Amino acid sequence: MAIIPAAEVQSLRKALPFWLSLGMIPVAIAGALWGGLWVVGLPVYSWVLFTILDAISGLNEDNADPETPEAGLGYYRMLTVVWVPLQVVLLFWMIWYVPQAAHLGVLEKIVLFFGAGVVSGTVGIVYAHELMHQKPAWERWLGDILLAMVMYSHFRSEHLRVHHLYVGTPRDAVTARYNEGFHRFYPRVLRSCYRSAWAAEAAMLARRGLGAWDKANPFWRYWGLQAGMILLALALGGWQGLVLFFWQASVAIWQLELVNYVEHYGLTRRYLGEGRYEHVLPRHSWNASHRATNWLLINLQRHSDHHYKPDRRFPLLQTYSAEEAPQLPYGYSLMTVAAMIPPLWKRMMNPRVRAWRRSYYPDVSDWHAYNKALNPAPKGAPR
Repeated sequence: MAIIPAAEVQSLRKALPFWLSLGMIPVAIAGALWGGLWVVGLPVYSWVLFTILDAISGLNEDNADPETPEAGLGYYRMLTVVWVPLQVVLLFWMIWYVPQAAHLGVLEKIVLFFGAGVVSGTVGIVYAHELMHQKPAWERWLGDILLAMVMYSHFRSEHLRVHHLYVGTPRDAVTARYNEGFHRFYPRVLRSCYRSAWAAEAAMLARRGLGAWDKANPFWRYWGLQAGMILLALALGGWQGLVLFFWQASVAIWQLELVNYVEHYGLTRRYLGEGRYEHVLPRHSWNASHRATNWLLINLQRHSDHHYKPDRRFPLLQTYSAEEAPQLPYGYSLMTVAAMIPPLWKRMMNPRVRAWRRSYYPDVSDWHAYNKALNPAPKGAPR
């Protein structure tokens, strides 16, 4: 009988809590098969359960050794890889099954696919984000598949080519301005990010002497994958299935942008003049050490370190003290709910932003200029 090495057992034990996201799959299937109250199971599982687990399990401020080799991360990497086929099968099974399910009423179907959007957004897009930051091309392709399932493929270009370069500056649409409510932020981001993603890729191609419509533009891949998802939804579920597909995609996008709103709200990098800003520092992202939500979101709440080391795999992301980086009072699950209620959000967060300014930039007295573009971006660069 083979004996599993102690190091292997320890690695598996530490990785297993992150696999709790797979619990969404049987909950989704139960909602489709049984209807009734089961159709609200997915939001309850992802939002309520993990908020309760946060309260029970508390904070996790331990850091893994960032020099851990890839070979020691197998169980973590496996999670993000196996999720892709599982989400594809789950979503398109639901698109095939639900339109013909006589026991499900219209409202039940709407609520059920709201939950499917929670799965695609809370887990699918977060895993896509992890995958698209990695060096192996096959992992980035898996990320593209997940993004195409929610019709948001351009997020890869916008995130890598724009957000990581310009976070904390007016050129980054995804950095929520101080005192900007989510309901103003959301349409602004939807308008701006597609254009800035296209402009960033076009500028990259131009530097190689290629035109914006060259076959090397990843938008061809994005459009092809998205078209494939639409045709598959239509073939399996007819027009009703297609409507449900777009409904879950819209919910997933809303989930993504809620998290984007929370991550950098009101935080800005110092303007150095001549269109330049200071380097990104841990202070330019909101962090949360709530243990259970970090299991669900594969350490996305350790956001400062992600901007410091964008290709660092999620189990190795480091947490920071309150002296090094601003901390959220609750995990993302609760904070995104608060973001949907602007008066509540501003009452919670505006004093924290003002305290952050006094702490890190006591010499800056006028912050109005940081809410608009101080200098135009160079021609051909994303704004």
